[in-house]
Amino acid sequence: MNIETLREYCLQKPYVTEGFPFGEDTLVFKVEEKIFLLAGLDSSPLQFNVKCDPGKAIELREEFPESVLPGYHMNKKHWNTVIVDGRLTAKQLKEMIDDSYTLVAPKNCVK
Repeated sequence: MNIETLREYCLQKPYVTEGFPFGEDTLVFKVEEKIFLLAGLDSSPLQFNVKCDPGKAIELREEFPESVLPGYHMNKKHWNTVIVDGRLTAKQLKEMIDDSYTLVAPKNCVK
């Protein structure tokens, strides 16, 4: 997954908008004005932050200690930083994005 496929995947979800509220280096995706994903445009490899259930966040960090870290500049209980370095499959990355979207989106937005 690269920044373009990440962007396309996020924007195909209902009511999602993108913007740069924190500066030109951080692409932010929101659903109904609530952030569900932040991606650093200056990182190599690609990294993004997603919201996560606290228990699942810990499980993912333990299972993938090199690729899933406590959320950088975020509430570490509720956010993970995901490093897209080839260790996680596209399916796993999409599941993390989907979970974040579902946690943040109002129930009438989730299909």
